[in-house]
Amino acid sequence: MKHVARRAILPVGIAIAIAGCASTATRTPAAKVPAPVLVEEAFASAMTPRDNIDSPTSWQAPDGSVRVIASAKATDRLVVFDGASGATLGAAGGTGRDPGEFDRPNGVFALDDVLFVVERNNHRVQLLSLPEFESLLVFGTDELIKPYGIWVGRADGGYVLHVTDAYETADEQVPPLAELDRRVKRFLVTRDGARWQARFDGSYGDTSPEGALRIVESIWADPANDNVLIAEEDESWANEIKVYSLAGTYKGIRFGADVLDAQAEGIALYACDDGGGYWLATAQGNRQTTFHVFDRTRFTPVGAFVGSRVANTDGVWLTQQASTRFPAGAFYAVHDDQGVVAFDWRDIAGALDLRADCIVPAR
Repeated sequence: MKHVARRAILPVGIAIAIAGCASTATRTPAAKVPAPVLVEEAFASAMTPRDNIDSPTSWQAPDGSVRVIASAKATDRLVVFDGASGATLGAAGGTGRDPGEFDRPNGVFALDDVLFVVERNNHRVQLLSLPEFESLLVFGTDELIKPYGIWVGRADGGYVLHVTDAYETADEQVPPLAELDRRVKRFLVTRDGARWQARFDGSYGDTSPEGALRIVESIWADPANDNVLIAEEDESWANEIKVYSLAGTYKGIRFGADVLDAQAEGIALYACDDGGGYWLATAQGNRQTTFHVFDRTRFTPVGAFVGSRVANTDGVWLTQQASTRFPAGAFYAVHDDQGVVAFDWRDIAGALDLRADCIVPAR
């Protein structure tokens, strides 16, 4: 999502009061990070400019093969790639409001055999079965205004969804701070036999200058540490990541502003069962994307890497699931709105001296 940063204009008295307040937020201390290292892409898919590819997710079939599913905003469909080679396998969907159709799909998230798709212009989330792409449930039209990103976790036999909502004022400006308390919408999805149902579970968003979410899209959670990371895309404020709890409370932590030199975009988590791991955050450079790596719990910079071709990246997806092509997992990234690239996690780990042993067994 490429935003033109818009700032709400505050009355003079309020602006002075805010400027005079001492910040209570915690920024991780600036650290000298080595220049990004080059990691060659394992593959690059065919480029399809008409699609305007935004976000990828991956799904492993029972036979062990992997599919990368990417949202195509301009053609209102989902493009399916081979997760081992990048070959285009097909597409699903089309323009419309009926089940199985889309209007500007954006965030996508595959979990178990279910695909969750956020549709910005239909103001909803749609669930589809995998691998059939059969529509199972449509919801959120009463709560969502301009939704973009999504994270999904398992909860109470179903799923919990956190969906970012970049609603604006009537003149397409960032709303005043007091109105930014609904930047993330939470839903609970359950299944009773063949029947799926969704329930709205509230909104959240801090309204302080430091914690407010001005322009939002990418979101990812780490339930083991009660952390939700949300990218701040308002470049006139900062390119940074803000940390909330799963309950929606701003933790007073923001990081990345000292190293993210382009718009903050995709977020991914490499999680180890022993508590270790890394966050990956995208700096969306038009000519070259830089992927920054941070410590999982301290949020301090660990390193950064670039590919030989990948640029202008919106969404990313990291899988720790083993496959024949990627035994230690893979990192998929959108390339220039037109396709996807893949990185072998072993190559990333080797270049940056990271762990590569936190592997999820193949299906």
